[in-house]
Amino acid sequence: MSSEEELRRFGRMISRIARGEVLSRDEAAEAYRQVILDEQPELQQGAFLAAHQARGPNTAEFSGAWDALDAHDTAKIHPRLEGPVGDIVGTGSDALKTVNASTPAALIAAACGLPVAKKGARLVTGVSGASDILEHLGVDLEAPLQQAQRCLEVHGVGYLPGEAFLRSGWARLIQRMRFTSAFNIIGPLTMPCARTSHILIGAYSPGVCDQLVAILREIGMPAALAPFGRAEGHDPQLGMDEISPCGPTRMVRLVDGRIDVLEVTPGDFGLPLRSLEEVASSAHAEGNARRIQAALEGRYDTPEADFFAMNAAALLWLAGRAPSLARATDQAKEALATGGALEKLNALRRFQGRVADPV
Repeated sequence: MSSEEELRRFGRMISRIARGEVLSRDEAAEAYRQVILDEQPELQQGAFLAAHQARGPNTAEFSGAWDALDAHDTAKIHPRLEGPVGDIVGTGSDALKTVNASTPAALIAAACGLPVAKKGARLVTGVSGASDILEHLGVDLEAPLQQAQRCLEVHGVGYLPGEAFLRSGWARLIQRMRFTSAFNIIGPLTMPCARTSHILIGAYSPGVCDQLVAILREIGMPAALAPFGRAEGHDPQLGMDEISPCGPTRMVRLVDGRIDVLEVTPGDFGLPLRSLEEVASSAHAEGNARRIQAALEGRYDTPEADFFAMNAAALLWLAGRAPSLARATDQAKEALATGGALEKLNALRRFQGRVADPV
C-alpha cells in the first residue's frame, strides 16, 4: 500500500482531473500504473477512473494508460521473424452482430504469407469471442504462450488469448468494474506480440475508430486500419466492428504517421453485396464455429467466406502483400479454396491444442 503522502498526491490528481485539467502522457502512465498494480485503495482507484472517463481522456492520456498496461500487465512473446507481422481484432460492443470474422481472417491472411499474431478473448458482447470460437475448434486457451510463439515462428500464425497474456491487474479490474473506463479503449490495443507492426482493429463507432488510430500513432505503430462497417437497409448509425459485406465501410488508415479516412464497398473487393441476414451471428458459439470450419474446409463461395476473405484482404493490403483490395481478396479466396487456411488452423491445433506437440 502507498504511503500517506502518495495517497494524498493521488487524491490531488483526482481533484485536478475533476476540475478539467489534463495530464501529461507520463502522468497518466504513472496513475494507471498505480491502479493496475493495486497500489491505491479501491475507493481512490474508482474515483480516478470515473473522473477521468467523465472528463474524457485525450490521446496522450490514453497512450499513457496504454504504456502502463503494456509495461506492467501484458505478457509478451518475441518471435524470431522478419518483415511485417499482423494482428486482426474487433473491439466488440457493435450493434450489428455477425459471425466472427477476425478469427478466420487471421488464418486466411497467414495462409497468404503474412505472419499473424492474433490476439483475442472470450465474448464481450454478442455470442462468441475469438477465444470461444477457437476453443470449439480445438485450441487450448491455457496453452503456454511459448507454444503460440513457436507456432508463429514455424507456421506463421499464433493465437494469444487475453486469458493468458493479461496478468492480474486487468483480471481484477474487469471482474470488479461495472462502468466504462479508459480500459475499454486501450484493452483491444494490447500488444502481446512484440513484433506486431500492422493491425486491423474494428470498432463499434466511427469516433472510436478515430480514437484507436490516434493512439496507435502516438505509441508508434507503423500501420493500422480501423473499420466501421454498415449494412444497406439498416440505420447508418448502427454498424459492425469489421469490414462489411453488406454495405459501405468507413476505414481510418494509419501509414508511417499519416492518417486518412477511406470509404469502401464490397465492390472494391470484387465481391457482391450480401444481406446482413446472410452473415448474422448464429445463436450459439458452436454454430459460429461450425460456419467458420465449413468455410475453411472448402465452402469458399458463400456469404461467410466472402466476409472472412475481405477482412483478411484488408490486412494483406495494409501490409503491402497485394496492390489492391480486389487482388488481396483473390489471394484470400484461393487460400480458402486450396485448404491453406485450414492448414493454419491445424497448425494451431498441433501447437496450441488440447494435445499439443511438444515445443
